[in-house]
Amino acid sequence: MSKITRGVSLYSFQEEMFLGQMNVEDCVAFASSIGANAIELLPEQNMPSFPNITDAQIGEWQDMLARHGAHFSAYDMFLDTKLRKDREMTDEEQVESVHRDLILCNRLGIKNMRIVIFVRPDILEKCVPMAEKLDVHMGVEVHAPWYLDHAWILRTIEVADRLNTKHLGILPDMGIFMKHYPPVMRARFERQGARPEVTQFIVDQHEQKVMAEYTIYEVAVKMQGNKAEVAMAETLRHAPFANPKRIGDFAPYFHHIQAKFYEMNEDCTDPALAYDDVIPELVKAGWVGTLSSEYEGNRWVQDVSAVDSREQVRRQHVMFERLIAEAEAKYGTAAVSA
Repeated sequence: MSKITRGVSLYSFQEEMFLGQMNVEDCVAFASSIGANAIELLPEQNMPSFPNITDAQIGEWQDMLARHGAHFSAYDMFLDTKLRKDREMTDEEQVESVHRDLILCNRLGIKNMRIVIFVRPDILEKCVPMAEKLDVHMGVEVHAPWYLDHAWILRTIEVADRLNTKHLGILPDMGIFMKHYPPVMRARFERQGARPEVTQFIVDQHEQKVMAEYTIYEVAVKMQGNKAEVAMAETLRHAPFANPKRIGDFAPYFHHIQAKFYEMNEDCTDPALAYDDVIPELVKAGWVGTLSSEYEGNRWVQDVSAVDSREQVRRQHVMFERLIAEAEAKYGTAAVSA
């Protein structure tokens, strides 16, 4: 049996939920229908009365999940450090806010909490005793432009190692593995007025992994790029291609992955993100956890066509099934040491 579970973040269906075309149960039902029954929850988006959630409401959620053979896999927290206009949250208030989320995460029966990336390691260190008490793993989101070996991420791992805790680590976002520039993004910039010869230059620069600032200078100054062209060049700041072979070194520190993607081809391949490199490394490492779809392509096509998040997510899971099966046939399914 595979050690990798397939799931979906409810964030993937933000377009349809915003337009009233799907409700939360529709999303859960669809995810389960494609074998992706591990549900990643964004309480602030998906639970209207957040943070005041009653036991009765939690019971309704659990009943709904049970109807569809689904379960929660992760809880996405946010830290509103600028909640007040006159000052930022104090350290004590930040710890209190994280504690609030840990408690709700535990009440919902969820073991993994995604920590938004800017939460300081020293704040999280103060939260470890509560996380251990409630048996919730706090995973700091490794989100572009950060990457696995980034000093900010390593600081969190250093804290986890020093405390010898299994309740603090990381949670990779697959956007850090952008091997090729997404065609869907290029097309949107061209519709906004970017010239094809300039967009091709930007794509070529990304393919060569030229530092983003150099490309931005070339486009903005030397090529006198228009607004759309400069904006496209600036996206390169958030388009890193981390080394997939480093996955195994970090595997003991995460149990959940936000499987970011912008588009899936009709043949169920991703034209931009290096899943064909990453998934074999996960399997090779014996990683145990959930691949949770996070579709963010809606914003790149909504100006010209209806968004079909369900079809995009379905295609990604066809790809996951294929890549996991191929990798397990090669490497087996031995579990990584926790």
